[in-house]
Amino acid sequence: MDASPWHTGELQAQRLSGADHIPGGAGIRAFMPDQHRDFFNALPFMVAATVDEAGAPMATLLTGRPGFVTSPDPMTLHLAASSADPAGRRLVPGAPIGLLGIQPDTRRRNRANGVVEAVTEAGMSVHVRQSFGNCPQYIHPRHVMADRRVVIAAEPFEGFDARARKQVTAADTFFVATSSGQGVQNGGVDVSHRGGPPGFVRVTDDVLTIPDYRGNRYFNTLGNLLLDPRAALLFVDFSNGELLQLQGTAEIAWEEHDLPGAERTWRFKVERGWRGPAGLYA
Repeated sequence: MDASPWHTGELQAQRLSGADHIPGGAGIRAFMPDQHRDFFNALPFMVAATVDEAGAPMATLLTGRPGFVTSPDPMTLHLAASSADPAGRRLVPGAPIGLLGIQPDTRRRNRANGVVEAVTEAGMSVHVRQSFGNCPQYIHPRHVMADRRVVIAAEPFEGFDARARKQVTAADTFFVATSSGQGVQNGGVDVSHRGGPPGFVRVTDDVLTIPDYRGNRYFNTLGNLLLDPRAALLFVDFSNGELLQLQGTAEIAWEEHDLPGAERTWRFKVERGWRGPAGLYA
């Protein structure tokens, strides 16, 4: 990718962080290198993000036996999986999609963002527009297996209930889905990983305070939040196989360094959520 891949929000986030020296392409490609295609093919799950009818980000898991993701060419992914939860139902032809492949036992992760091209009973095809790798920091080693995926009868809730609070405060990992909004050059939907020690997400009433540790300096998530503060957080309880998705809005505190190891923090106000089986276990 010869031209700069960054959109206006990412460039602004890089300036605000003091990391605006990142070179143009910085490893972001308009195609998947072979090592990424092979990596996706070996995974038992991928995290997928899209948007709801109002344009707010949503996230879910797509699971299967290793090999359920294939790549017939460097710009196409086929996923032999589907999800009947609220986010999965939005993965229709033409929908924006962000995909994260993560292998906790090796601490590798790669991302592919694009658009859903086709959906059949066998799964879906995705046209990839951006592909890039991520550093292995903050990934907790665990061996993850995919259970047989069941049809999720998602249990929705408003606000932030006690059961959700308990899962969040115990978590050492979650995934965050964001969107640049429509009409943004080099924009789209993205999903990324966040990790830390158990309890690294602080909870006060219906607000989550999240440390932002040093990462790849791309600022895909924070750049999106500068353009559209809506986000979705996805938590997986690997001990009981429960999936929790929260939707709400985020605000970045660029100069706040109170949490250990954080370069800044951001706060997420929970508005609603749903839960169901994750289809994964460790």
